[in-house]
Amino acid sequence: MAKVPSSVVAASGLVGGYGVARWTRRRELGGVVLAVAGAAAARQWRERAGGATAGALSAAYVAAFAGSHPLAKKVGAWPAVFGVAGVMALTSWAVADRRG
Repeated sequence: MAKVPSSVVAASGLVGGYGVARWTRRRELGGVVLAVAGAAAARQWRERAGGATAGALSAAYVAAFAGSHPLAKKVGAWPAVFGVAGVMALTSWAVADRRG
């Protein structure tokens, strides 16, 4: 069975976390989705590109989540989430997935 690329896992965690939080009106459930996907992506990053790279990509994942909040005030919630998810997916692909 083929593995889901870490770029897809990371982007899905950002979009899915926001979607779950919004639709259930329970931010903590969205946080669980965000954290589980982030941990799964970090594991793949470590396997494919090493610990230092996994740490940097994990920091980028958290920064994307945090950065979506002020961006949402300018462009709207969904565009902000899709924007940061796209940047995270591209970054993950370029740094880790492309190697495998």
